[in-house]
Amino acid sequence: MIGIHSLRGLPKCVWLLFAADLVNSTGYFVLPFLTILLTDRMGMGSAEAGMYLAAANVAYGPGSMLGGKLADHFGRKRVYVGARVLAALTLMSCAMLGRSPLVPWIVIGSILASSATEPAVSAMVADVTPPGQRQAAFSLVYLGRNLGFAVGPILAGLMYRTHPAWLFVGDGLTSIAAAVLVMLWIPETLPAAGASSDVPEADAEQPEAGGVIAALWRRPWMLVFAVALSAYTLVYVQCVFGLPLQVNALFAGDGPARYGALMSVNAVAVIVLTAPLVRLTGRMATTRRLVLGGIAYMAGFGSIFLLRTMPLLVLSTVIWSVGEVLVATNSRVFIADNAPSSHRGRFNAAVNLLAGGGYVIGPLVGGVLIARMGMESLWKACLLIAMGASALMLLPAWMGRGRMVDGGDRALTHSGR
Repeated sequence: MIGIHSLRGLPKCVWLLFAADLVNSTGYFVLPFLTILLTDRMGMGSAEAGMYLAAANVAYGPGSMLGGKLADHFGRKRVYVGARVLAALTLMSCAMLGRSPLVPWIVIGSILASSATEPAVSAMVADVTPPGQRQAAFSLVYLGRNLGFAVGPILAGLMYRTHPAWLFVGDGLTSIAAAVLVMLWIPETLPAAGASSDVPEADAEQPEAGGVIAALWRRPWMLVFAVALSAYTLVYVQCVFGLPLQVNALFAGDGPARYGALMSVNAVAVIVLTAPLVRLTGRMATTRRLVLGGIAYMAGFGSIFLLRTMPLLVLSTVIWSVGEVLVATNSRVFIADNAPSSHRGRFNAAVNLLAGGGYVIGPLVGGVLIARMGMESLWKACLLIAMGASALMLLPAWMGRGRMVDGGDRALTHSGR
């Protein structure tokens, strides 16, 4: 079973990526406060600010695709360091621009650069771990990110009123620190063309010729997986769209404070629950872990229309936080286990681009449902969507039987260890 012993056996590279993500996310200052910066300091209306936020979400797609392609051709480390530094310098320039209308566009440009690091990180973890270690490895990196996220917004809140420019400077400096850590201590992990890997690989991971579209076409179960994951993200994004509206409606003037408390509960739950969930689900098939994540979304988000008190909302938040951990960590495991080593960066980018559509569509669908049918309709829709996506997530295991990796610790036997 995956636990403390498996964490101790993880490659040094994974621990360094954990540290890099911890450092970088501790400086996660700008994005959590972007709406407030645009409306409070720059005087935008909510509709205009929403347009910029939608553009920021869209920017992740092309940035991730470009990063994945470059990571497969020029190396994971080069892409990570270059993109992280470029994003930092771009963001830090906003500190000198005050209330200039250029600020939101520069922030979007920074997001475009920063998103290129995501497929590089996922590819690095996959490069250095066999299938049986990947749940623990991705969970550790995810934990480092969330430890930083738990601190970053608090520090940003302290700086916002008196020194708002420090948000941009601090965010940029921590990104540069993470890039330096990777540059100095993590070697390049991109497998050499034609060379055998030191890490055992399953059949689905063998290098292939051709582009990412052809490789995906040979793995139709990955497309079904991406559709199911997109439905999950459509539900999950309601924690930053539908939930604050629900809490405001329930608690009026005390809504923002109570919503902030629920987000703190989410951060603590993710940090506390990641290791136990890895241990408890370590021997399960990856798709079954993802189905459990969908069931947690179904129970956590799908019950909100029934809840009227803060303790019940806290319980709901803990439940959907379980889903967040299971989906966020195991989706990366599934992609890594079933992507050819020659296409890891592009596979991560392509699948996450398809799945990330939920982040863009979710607020739009939620807004229409609330406007036409009321708040309860949103959570009932989340219940049905999560239920359908959980059922759909079972389909890849049937479609790819005999050709794909879908195991926990037992995946070690497929890889020869």
